[in-house]
Amino acid sequence: MNAQAGPADKPSPERDWWLRTLAIFQSPRAVFEALRDDSKEQVEARQEPVLALVLLAGVAAVLLAPSTGRLLDEDLVDNSLAVVAVLLFLTGGLYGAATYWIGGAALFVGLKGTGSRGNYRRARQLLAFAAAPLVLGLVLVWPVRLAVYGNDTFRSGGSDTGTAVTVFDAILALFAVWAFGLLVYGISIVERWSVLRAAVSLALMLLGIVIVTLPFLIPLSSR
Repeated sequence: MNAQAGPADKPSPERDWWLRTLAIFQSPRAVFEALRDDSKEQVEARQEPVLALVLLAGVAAVLLAPSTGRLLDEDLVDNSLAVVAVLLFLTGGLYGAATYWIGGAALFVGLKGTGSRGNYRRARQLLAFAAAPLVLGLVLVWPVRLAVYGNDTFRSGGSDTGTAVTVFDAILALFAVWAFGLLVYGISIVERWSVLRAAVSLALMLLGIVIVTLPFLIPLSSR
């Protein structure tokens, strides 16, 4: 009977990756080491956690956009937080997906430029797990901010001004810095590099983004 019960009691890879997603805040090294496994079973097992991280991190990023703080100024939204939530989910999903694919491509190029042997998929998933602090900020900070300011969070000229808002913004900035540091650390673990080499690969990524976008930004700045 024990021999028959063994396979049933064995944790599934999908469950393991959901647990690793939660463990990224406490034991990031083990999570990033697990990303080295490119077997089909492990790649498929982490697809859902990656998708959740991408969508929620996208929403967290959209919430930080200045235009989000003016959503309720538009007649289309009609002072409804429910409509705002739908808009944030849709735009956050689109932004998260774009960052996952395009940002992942830029990270892949930066890693390749410093000698990585990893593939594009691993670069994308590394970026997704490094964004976990943004999701934590979304869960911990934004509910409190909404409870304090309500609709004024998404309306210009509301009560969401002063020292308290500055504190909220500073806390969210710390989560963003944490995410950046986690990305550098994740690169160093996955690639078995020094932190300095990981930072250089990120610098190459950012340089590539600047080179690609600069021709489009110059005409806009001259208007």
